[in-house]
Parts: sequence; structure tokens; C-alpha cells
Amino acid sequence: MGVMDVAGQVRSGETLDHQAVSQWLSSQGIQLEGEPELSQYSGGASNWTYRLKYLNQDLILRRPPQGTKAKSAHDMAREYHVQLHLAAFYPQVPKMVALCQDHTVIGCDFYVMQRIEGIIPRKNLPKALDFSEQQVHELCVNMLDQLIALHQVPYQETPLAQLGQGEGYCKRQVLGWDTRFEKAKTLNVPSFKWVRRWLKQHIPQQSAICLIHNDWRFDNLILDPKQPTKIIGVLDWEMATLGDPFMDLGAALAYWIEAKDNPILKASRRQPTHLKGMFSRQQVLDYYCQKTGLVPENWTFYEVFGIFRLAVIAQQIYYRYYHKQTRNPAFKDFWLIIHALHVRALRKIADYELTQHPKTTHYYQKIKGYAGL
Repeated sequence: MGVMDVAGQVRSGETLDHQAVSQWLSSQGIQLEGEPELSQYSGGASNWTYRLKYLNQDLILRRPPQGTKAKSAHDMAREYHVQLHLAAFYPQVPKMVALCQDHTVIGCDFYVMQRIEGIIPRKNLPKALDFSEQQVHELCVNMLDQLIALHQVPYQETPLAQLGQGEGYCKRQVLGWDTRFEKAKTLNVPSFKWVRRWLKQHIPQQSAICLIHNDWRFDNLILDPKQPTKIIGVLDWEMATLGDPFMDLGAALAYWIEAKDNPILKASRRQPTHLKGMFSRQQVLDYYCQKTGLVPENWTFYEVFGIFRLAVIAQQIYYRYYHKQTRNPAFKDFWLIIHALHVRALRKIADYELTQHPKTTHYYQKIKGYAGL
């Protein structure tokens, strides 16, 4: 069918000692037959992900990149335990096989899980799927329903309750990402001065607390090959925590590209949100609120924060290219994306302020005028 998500050759400098892994798995009581067929997934810019296909087992291994300094940024044990404890409530989580924290095996923590065979919807859906507009709509609704189901997981009185502090999440996120941007700023990107100040001034006083994924995107989903609008797996639980559900939604919509968006953002699209049948960002919010009964105190805050957070993520990647820590040409023009995200955030703020405070028209028309450049 040509639609299945497959791994490729292991990248240069990212080899895996599969014999050491196999020996360790066997010592844990995992029955393995034959030598594994080893390959590596190219998606993602963070943890390294490998496939080990044995005669009787099809496994996925996740490990941090080489030379990782901050364990909290690539905490394999935490990601493993999130999925292990979530499985009883959320069947879309991959089945965990084993966690290794013995660095004599391959030099770092890693975990192994069972592979879910399916389709990962990336920038463009595989042509062979040939989705109708109705099927695109179904996929969109199913994607949102899975997010809502996650937000309704009864985490209280389970090990999941230890994932985060919960209360005060919005403030911690604003201040944390503000600091990350300062550390990664380069001379050719905007300071986000107004955006950062506005976010600090509009942190919600009250918010709901639930289990959130924190990186909810189409390319972290696995679709059923036989019924490709159905979601059978959710990946990448590295940043899952307890927090505000609208922070999860706002972060997800930062990646959501529409036909009316800036040409630079449209050119950087990483998900199939442009297809006919997909909700607009406003329709996503309306659907989520209608299904959950939740209403955000100030949706613009969540939307602007999601945009700023994505800008910081892009800037952290670009910082490595700017300082020649990586020569990956895919990162060369990230500074343009960051400018486009800055404009998008300013427009959201200007529209909000012009609605809420008409007497400040002159000041915010100035911002909006700048954003229109």
C-alpha cells in the first residue's frame, strides 16, 4: 500500500550496539529469536529512535542523543514510567517492554517498547490514502477526541499524580520559556519584548489541572492501516505532565497552519492541517470547549503562549546552526520562521487589546501596523 511508517538506515555517528541490547534484553527475560534487523527513524530532532526487528519481536528503542548534558531534557526513565502507568487508562500508549539505567550496556539510559504498526500523518498524507474531505474531517475529529480523552484520565491517586506540581503551571511555563529564549537569542531575530511582557501580565489566575501531553501533533499519532482515520497509537511522551489543558491545546494549535497564514509559515508546515475537511483553529477551540464544557479565562493568552513557545523551540534549534554546532541545512532559514511567528503573536495581542480596551487604540494599532510589515 506504500503508506506504512518505516525506519531507514542508521545515521552516521548514531550507531547502536544491538548485540549489547539483545544480551541485556535476554537477561531481563525477554525471549528473542535471531539477530535483529536494525534501522532508525528520521522523524524528530530530540531523542534517537531505533527499530529492532527480531524473528519473534518487533521492538522500538528510545535513547537520548550523544553528549546530552541535562538529564531532565531527555529523561528516559520518566518517559517510560509515564507510558507504563498511563496504559491502564489510555490504550493508545505503546506497550512498554523494559527500562535500562545500566550505562555499561550502551552508555546511557534507554527503554524498549513494542512497535505499533501503522501510518504516521506527517506534512502530507501518503498519496495512496486518497482521503475524501469527509475522511479528513473524521481524522481531525478523532485527533481532538483523543486529546480530550487524555485530558480526562483520572490520574489522581495513581503514580501519574507525581508527574508535576499542577497548580501554578501557567506562570512556571511563561517564566521558563522566557528564560530559554534569552539563552538562545541571536542577533537576527526579534526580541519578542512586547509578547513576553504581555504574557507575564496576562497569566490566568485560575485554570484546570489535568494530564497533558505537551507536544500534541499529528506526527505523534499512529493511524490504523485498515481504518486510517482511526488513531491506534500516541507517541513521544517526553514532556507529559500535569498542567492546564488549554496550554496543551494552544501549543498544538501553534503548529496548525491555515490557508490565510503567512507564506513563510505555510512553507514551514509540518502537518496536513491545510487539507479540506480540517477544522480551522477557531473551530478546534469551539469543538474542544463544546465537548469538555471548559471555557478558557483568556484564550488569546493560550494561543499567544503556544506561538511564543514554538518560536523558542525553533530558536533553540537555530541557535545551534548559528553557532556552527550543527551544519544541517534544514535549519538555515529558521530565523525567518521566528520572525513570522513574532508577527503572528503580535497580531493576536493587538486584536485582543483593541477588543478589550478600545481607548488604547492608538498604541495597539501601532503594534498591529508593525505586525503587518
